[in-house]
Amino acid sequence: MKIPENRTNNVSNKNTLFNNRQLILILIGFFFMLQPVISQKAEIKRVEPLCWWAGMKNPDLQLLVYGSQIGNAEVFLQYPGVELREVIRVPNPDYLFINLRLAKNVKPGKFDMHFSINKKKTLTYTYEIRKRKPGSAERAGFNSSDAMYLIMPDRFSNGNPGNDNMPGMLEKADRNNRDGRHGGDIKGIEEHLDYIAGMGFTALWINPMLENNMPAFSYHGYAITDYYKIDPRFGTNEDYVQLVNECHKRGIKVVMDMVFNHCGLNHWWMSDLPEKDWINQWPEFTRTNYRATTFMDPHASSYDKKKMEKGWFDKTMPDLNQQNKLMGNYLRQNSIWWIEYAGLDGIRMDTWPYPNQQYMSDWTQQVLDEYPDFSIVGEVWMRKESLVAYWAGGAKNTDGYDSHLPSVTDFPFCFSLADAFKEHGGWDEGLGRIYYTLAQDYLYPNPKMNLIFADNHDMSRYFETVGQDIRRFKMGIAVLLTSRGIPEIYYGTEILMTGDANKGHGYIRQDFPGGWPGDSVSAFTAKGRTPQQNDAYNYITNLLQWRKNNEVIHSGKTVQFAPENDVYVYFRYNDDDVVMVLLNNNDNQNKTVDTGRFAEIMSSFKQAHEVISDKELTSLATITIPPKTAMILELE
Repeated sequence: MKIPENRTNNVSNKNTLFNNRQLILILIGFFFMLQPVISQKAEIKRVEPLCWWAGMKNPDLQLLVYGSQIGNAEVFLQYPGVELREVIRVPNPDYLFINLRLAKNVKPGKFDMHFSINKKKTLTYTYEIRKRKPGSAERAGFNSSDAMYLIMPDRFSNGNPGNDNMPGMLEKADRNNRDGRHGGDIKGIEEHLDYIAGMGFTALWINPMLENNMPAFSYHGYAITDYYKIDPRFGTNEDYVQLVNECHKRGIKVVMDMVFNHCGLNHWWMSDLPEKDWINQWPEFTRTNYRATTFMDPHASSYDKKKMEKGWFDKTMPDLNQQNKLMGNYLRQNSIWWIEYAGLDGIRMDTWPYPNQQYMSDWTQQVLDEYPDFSIVGEVWMRKESLVAYWAGGAKNTDGYDSHLPSVTDFPFCFSLADAFKEHGGWDEGLGRIYYTLAQDYLYPNPKMNLIFADNHDMSRYFETVGQDIRRFKMGIAVLLTSRGIPEIYYGTEILMTGDANKGHGYIRQDFPGGWPGDSVSAFTAKGRTPQQNDAYNYITNLLQWRKNNEVIHSGKTVQFAPENDVYVYFRYNDDDVVMVLLNNNDNQNKTVDTGRFAEIMSSFKQAHEVISDKELTSLATITIPPKTAMILELE
């Protein structure tokens, strides 16, 4: 637009003067209207992490401070061993990031941080450096000696009906709604720890319990709205710590389910982002393409890679930008905070390939630097062994990428168990599915650390998958509990719970019978289970108890023989013990197996103890196995 020329006649000058006076008055009025905003009293609403610990290997600590106009403040503190390194201001004046360095000899205690605006002391916040518990740095993670029980907390047991509906929580409890909140909680889990330990489980993976203050579908926990707060409908942070302690008393390790890829749309920061790139934003809603293959595909387009990493998982799940250094620090410190605060033994990281690839690698290494024996399993939901193995720490990838991840979810193994016992014969069908899955273990740096399972909270239940056939079910469980890897069993599998994922997640996440006051039966007791449920429960319990003290199953080597005539045989062995597993997948035929084929393993053994039936075999020249049956032999 062209600017008009100045005119010098008197009328024009008078008009200009009048207009200038008007403008001045308008600006003065506007200034006074803005005064309440400009001079709005500064306040502190949040400081995260909530506390920290003396003696951490990484001396650096970054505090997120949130509150009205706090970004305009100067910061002062004095505490021996705590150095104020940097104050970081972002475009949003409601945020301040403070970089501290803690000396090795810093003593636990509390100190005041002073915040001043215009050289006036306006706010003081007291922060705490805590003492670490003995052995915190040396905590042992989960490994192949463990067997893991997976719980969807809202659907397991309601120990405290008083917290079903809490002030400020948008979704109320409604057990009639398959996709609603049902009221399961921390106390309900704690009340049944003896049930879990009694079966022989040594680790507990609980789906996320952090606050999910969403108007619907908040029960599953994967749309977090506060990374430092247990959802009050489950309990408190203190309740969670008590649950971990009670687990440890029973020899049960605790694995926390974490989510770095996305948060819930109602997360407290979503209405007041510190920076525009705190989350990955698009001109309009853009969903991820779910193509994790783009990260290892040498032919992948940049468009597909970007959509995979930065697209939102769902409309209600904003995609977090881990490449924003402040966000990256926030997530890293949050995970370490929970490990230290609650005494965790492991992390299960949701949607592992979806966040920034390099960030997740760096994060894993940083956690392991702090806790060398800690365990992390990444959810890698891919069907092919080579695609899953790419994400395993130490993999020899052609692009040089190393996730440093100790454990991956072995979905190919899961899919082999789903189909193996429903099919017959074929080169790579039926039992050949398991055979070929294990044959590709050369792709994994350490397949014994793979998390193996028959189902989980996102899949059709295993008893449903095998057509509610108890014989197929038992064969799958036998393979699961004798194969290399860390077995996981989804709550309710032991009582043959059913559910088809194609009908909706509510069908595969049903309430555990007896977990709610007023339930007509309780499957936590033998009396409350049907004969078939007790059969399945006893089968799993016997194998878990046997597995618990069997090092040959935990860490022994595997030798497998190609399936013949719907019979598959593999061995687990070490220097001291040999276990033989036989599977007859024929529907109606006994199979007599000539063991001469297995001489390289069996030649020095004369008899065996059959684990499932508790019977002795006094001759091993031939072994007869009934149809649709698994046999587990301890060779003697």
